[in-house]
Amino acid sequence: MARAPVMAAGGIVLRRGSVPLIAVVRQRKRNEWVLPKGKLDDGETPKEAAHREVLEETGHDVAVHEFLGTLVYQSGGRSKVVHFWRMEAEGGPVRKLMNDIKAVDWLALDDAIGRLSREYERAFLTQIGPIALAASGLVPTDVASPTPISESASPLASDEIDAALQTLTPAEAASVDELRHGLLQKVKAWLRGEA
Repeated sequence: MARAPVMAAGGIVLRRGSVPLIAVVRQRKRNEWVLPKGKLDDGETPKEAAHREVLEETGHDVAVHEFLGTLVYQSGGRSKVVHFWRMEAEGGPVRKLMNDIKAVDWLALDDAIGRLSREYERAFLTQIGPIALAASGLVPTDVASPTPISESASPLASDEIDAALQTLTPAEAASVDELRHGLLQKVKAWLRGEA
């Protein structure tokens, strides 16, 4: 039986200035630069978790705005589903960074994309960053149309997935369909606040 996906939430955190800045955080254990995010606590909604995780990882209280998108990837042999909201930092830091985080940097969009250690987060921020900036009124709307992700930037191109699916036995294909259905139902329940 497939393991349930890890449900998490985070933010594309903006700070206003002459150049709008985006928060990226450095993990202490892995020494990687990532977007601020983390797992849900029991009884927490995704939006509540996103707010808490961003506060803990950046030290900044934030205003949480609209939902921006979902990033799904493999971590530790399980699917991880992370929902992101647009957020804006309000003033300076209000608390120390959590122990898991070594540093927070505020960078212009292109620099933030370049700083991220994980390719799938770079691809995600390339797509969502301009939308977040436009929604904040920090750049003209016509400038914020996202650049298409190249097939090499995506974890698996759709042609590769289709080719792999063609090699499955009927039993394996049924297992993949069951996993997809279960994951979809789990995400839907989570978004309704039932998980």
